[in-house]
Amino acid sequence: MVKQKRKSSEATRKKSKKLKKASGEDVPRAAEATADEQETSLEGVAESGVQDTDSQLSPEERRILERKLKKERKKEAKKQLREAGVSAVRTPPAKRSGAELALDYLSGWAQKHQSWRFQKTRQTWLLLNMYDRDKVPEEHFPTLLAYLEGLQGKARELTLQKAEALMRELDVAGSDTALQEKAPRLRQVLQMLS
Repeated sequence: MVKQKRKSSEATRKKSKKLKKASGEDVPRAAEATADEQETSLEGVAESGVQDTDSQLSPEERRILERKLKKERKKEAKKQLREAGVSAVRTPPAKRSGAELALDYLSGWAQKHQSWRFQKTRQTWLLLNMYDRDKVPEEHFPTLLAYLEGLQGKARELTLQKAEALMRELDVAGSDTALQEKAPRLRQVLQMLS
């Protein structure tokens, strides 16, 4: 059994040497060749072998050689782009803001989309920013009120408590302009939740 393992490891060593020898001869030439020439050189390497009949490349060796050639082609293409002055830098897609995502979530709920599903983060954003006219525009507020009507559990209790606290603060502060702007929405939310 030990002899068999040694023989198999020796065989793999010989194959890897042959592969290195075959790829070492063909890779520099492949970097300069076109795609068609590279495919024919790959076939030539796979078919010609190194002098033995056992030297033909196995599927695994062929795959490894193909990877090397592909890598060389990519390097060459990047080099040509650099020389031409074209940058190969990819720009990541722009991420949408939390406000856009939350308003889309609310619109999806209002239109009863089949794809709509509850999202805690979107609801939390809406509940935290519902009094701000800049973040939740006037055209979305009636939809938000309808959404709040279906609010249940702890979220409903906390929203009501915060609204009552803001109303008490409004009564105490009196002429605070930031709270005065929120007052009409605050009254509508309190009326709907009470």
